[in-house]
Amino acid sequence: MKWDEMRKSDNVEDEREGSSSQAPVGMLGGVGVGGAAIAVILGLIFKVNPAQIMGFLPNNTTAPVTQKHTQPKNDRDSDFVRSVLGDTEDVWTRIFQQQLNTQYQPPKLVLFRSSVNSACGSAQTSSGPFYCPADKKVYLDMGFFQYLQATAGADADFARSYAIAHEVGHHIQNLLGTSGKVRQLKSSSSKTKANELSVRIELQADCYAGVWGFNTAQRGLIGDRDVETALNTATQIGDDYLQKQATGNVIPESFTHGTSQQRVKWFKRGFSSGDIKQCDTFNTDQL
Repeated sequence: MKWDEMRKSDNVEDEREGSSSQAPVGMLGGVGVGGAAIAVILGLIFKVNPAQIMGFLPNNTTAPVTQKHTQPKNDRDSDFVRSVLGDTEDVWTRIFQQQLNTQYQPPKLVLFRSSVNSACGSAQTSSGPFYCPADKKVYLDMGFFQYLQATAGADADFARSYAIAHEVGHHIQNLLGTSGKVRQLKSSSSKTKANELSVRIELQADCYAGVWGFNTAQRGLIGDRDVETALNTATQIGDDYLQKQATGNVIPESFTHGTSQQRVKWFKRGFSSGDIKQCDTFNTDQL
């Protein structure tokens, strides 16, 4: 992946030095349920012992979360994130103009370590990358990304890019009003129906990540190996795959992100077409 040839974004805030830990409700021994899931996922993808990853995920103290907004440091991790984010900005600016006849408003991206405050509440490494619609920001814990780099080397680059592009996909849903409509529908739906809506919005974000990948591949910045890595990642973060690995059982009505097959299907749909209009996961019975 030729990320060093991408334009670096200025829409990055570095809060790594100002971050500290604060254990929220639901934390188990300092690492949340989400952290355990991350350990399993990384162990499966990169063939390492999940216990090693659990040891890497930070233990949490009761110190309050503080934040310090600074310009990103010129280290490889921040350069990588700025480059991928800049490329998503270029791609989506062009798509919004050409396909939607409107102006793209890029999100801010916040780098943090261990924990962070957002307009959607506090979060930690165990939350994984996430998007907050209330402040239109993507949040990335760089300790998690550094571990990916140390474990998988160059093979981690597009997997990390895929994660960023997916969260930017949620930002696009916010801009287009999709996420707001889904939140409203979920508030008056049964748990099973709400889970189905969650699956549809996650699969659409996967498709949007594929659309970005199509445009980036067209410029020769990613290759077949990068795409293979992304598809492998998508395969191993499907709800069915993770449930089967964790418990030996699969409960479809509890899915919130989609099956492995669905995640691969919708990423490939965006990647093969480059057309945002091909990512309508809400008006189809064939997820």
